[in-house]
Amino acid sequence: MGKTNKLGFWVLTALVVGNMVGSGIFMLPRSLSEAASPAGVIMAWLLTGFGVLMIALVFGNLAIRKPNLTGGPQIYAKELFKPGSQASILAGFMSSWGYWIGNLAGIVAVITTFAGYLSTFFPVLTSKTPWFTIGGFTLMVGNGLTFIVCTIMLWGIHLIIMRGMESAGKLNFVATAAKVIGFFLFIIIGLFAFEKSNILPFVAVRADEAGHALGIMSQVNNAAVNTLWAFIGIESAVVFAGRAKKQTDVKRATVLGLFIALAIYMGISTLVMGMLDQNTLIHSDKPMIDAIQSVLGPLSGKVLAGIGLISLFGSTIGWVMLSAEVPYQAAKQGIFLPAFLKENKKGLPSFSLLLTNGIGQLFIFSTVSKSISGAFDFIILIATLAYLVPYFISSIYQLKLVITGETYKSDRSRITDGIIALLSTIYSIWIIIAGTADIKTFIYGIILIASGSLFYGPLMKRNDKVKQKEALSA
Repeated sequence: MGKTNKLGFWVLTALVVGNMVGSGIFMLPRSLSEAASPAGVIMAWLLTGFGVLMIALVFGNLAIRKPNLTGGPQIYAKELFKPGSQASILAGFMSSWGYWIGNLAGIVAVITTFAGYLSTFFPVLTSKTPWFTIGGFTLMVGNGLTFIVCTIMLWGIHLIIMRGMESAGKLNFVATAAKVIGFFLFIIIGLFAFEKSNILPFVAVRADEAGHALGIMSQVNNAAVNTLWAFIGIESAVVFAGRAKKQTDVKRATVLGLFIALAIYMGISTLVMGMLDQNTLIHSDKPMIDAIQSVLGPLSGKVLAGIGLISLFGSTIGWVMLSAEVPYQAAKQGIFLPAFLKENKKGLPSFSLLLTNGIGQLFIFSTVSKSISGAFDFIILIATLAYLVPYFISSIYQLKLVITGETYKSDRSRITDGIIALLSTIYSIWIIIAGTADIKTFIYGIILIASGSLFYGPLMKRNDKVKQKEALSA
């Protein structure tokens, strides 16, 4: 691998922050207000922040203790079973498959939000005027143009990354720095514009889709799935551990990135609730822009939208890099189709990048028939379980290392890591139960992961051929 594809501490941190603080920061204030009252939202942030910190520490520990296992948290699934066994390969493949598809959904969530914020400058992107009709389907002008914008964005990023991963990472770093500065300025303004009346009643009843009243803990459960989405990307540095200049940078970048993102998320989501009344917030496609405009007028909304576009541009670079790296690294571990090992002259996973964006293009078709907010909610829905399973697996694998004592020389560090792994496991189980309580989420998640079985057969045939060749050569 060439030096141009090695990533330093600050670039890794920018990938973590950039991938976490992407689409979620712009759309979640609306989703959270719909799911829970202000008290429930704040409780969900605190619980999720603590749980994700435990997961981040697990990722960091595993990156240092198992530096040969690169490519993301899903890789650890194969280590739970006997090396080389069918159970090991199946677990690694299915986990990698689901995680990869979940990442594809992440790409589209960011790109569709980019199109939503671009509509601040080009209102035609939200036009409900019919463009043309085919059979019983009518394409609206706004939906059609949004699809075109998203497509151009996706393949433009593809070309940028193909020029070199380090240069793409640095571009992501610049975009991340710009948005962090912009968001902290928003927080400062929000502190002065905050109106207590907008978050009252602080504890209030919410209703589910069937109209049943939800108490505070049920609201926290609902909101926790959305707040977890905000931290998807916490594993970004771990995915790129194989390209890190120093393995210790992986843990440092993960933890620092988490604290930066948590400060931004809690600050903005709480302040937006105090800048807009609940009804306006729940029905907003651009809650941050609507909030700042209510205080400083239309021009401020355009400035924030500009910062948002820079932010989402950088996040898209990070998500595409991440998504292409996942199956490439899994293939290097022998648990994914060997076609994903194909590299170009710069050491970039060219086949993986092309196929990742090709499938991402199919996801983008969701914008043809849905509004931006509708597409965003649908994408979060299908991706939830795909992320929860690898996070749980990582926690279990850390527990396995602690119990067996593998890689440990000190009882003190073993006990500390054991406590962290146990808390991470408990949190992962809780969020899986909360996330799959909705039958629709559960069914979509299972279908998403099970769809990988179509490609498992070819992988096993390839592995059998390799074993036969090794046996003959012996």
